[in-house]
Amino acid sequence: MSYNAKIRADAMSLNPIDDALFVKMAESLKVCQEMLRVFLRDKQLIVLENVPQSIVKNLQGRSCILDLKCRLASGKIVHIEVQKADDDDHQRRVRYNSSLLTSNIADPGTKFRDIPDVISIFISKFDVFKRGKAVYHVERIIKETGDKVYNGTQEIYINAEIDDDSDIAKLMKVFVEDSYYDDKFPATSDRKRIFKTTEEGVNEMCEVIERNRAEAHAEGRAEGRAEGRAEGRMEERYEIVTDMLRDGMNISTVARIAKMTAEQVMAIGKKAAVF
Repeated sequence: MSYNAKIRADAMSLNPIDDALFVKMAESLKVCQEMLRVFLRDKQLIVLENVPQSIVKNLQGRSCILDLKCRLASGKIVHIEVQKADDDDHQRRVRYNSSLLTSNIADPGTKFRDIPDVISIFISKFDVFKRGKAVYHVERIIKETGDKVYNGTQEIYINAEIDDDSDIAKLMKVFVEDSYYDDKFPATSDRKRIFKTTEEGVNEMCEVIERNRAEAHAEGRAEGRAEGRAEGRMEERYEIVTDMLRDGMNISTVARIAKMTAEQVMAIGKKAAVF
């Protein structure tokens, strides 16, 4: 199979559970509104703004890219992440993304009571909690009394593994299977069909896949260069430590100059057969 044919086959195999197609689906405000009306069980819900791949900056640490951020007419902010692989601590992922989003939407001087509510929706191919439910609403409670308390955040976990015949489960079939529900989810089904069956849509997905792979390759090369530079600096540092030891400098002095512990210096000396 040629490279172009392989890219085309990969593009046509995608479903909305895949990041590449979800982002294209989420460019449609109608799709976002239709999905959120189902997820939040609110047929009157209005989406005012939708931002796929919303970058949330953290100047002091790890930033993140939200698969989708929406602003509702109610003033609430919703962010969605789709995940196929069960390869991380997803509750901590949701917690981190929600807290980072909250800090970015709160202007300096905003009173805490005026910070917008944030709803985190985590969509997965697998059952996160393995309790046999298609959807989980995680809430805060007071352990001593069992009372629910609300601090302006909600966490909703939705999965495609459990089919309870609900509208959410039916929508999840559109996310993970080559199926459509035009009567229930016309906007979502129609947009998915564009990227799965039309020449223009498939070609657009091919471009997305090629761009994503090129970016991933560039990031990999950059990380490799950074790791190489770090390794080179470390090797140079080890050589300097070894030279100082061979010149007869005592371990404590070498450790102070190299900004290492005495144990680290001794380990380098033993490896270089100085001792």
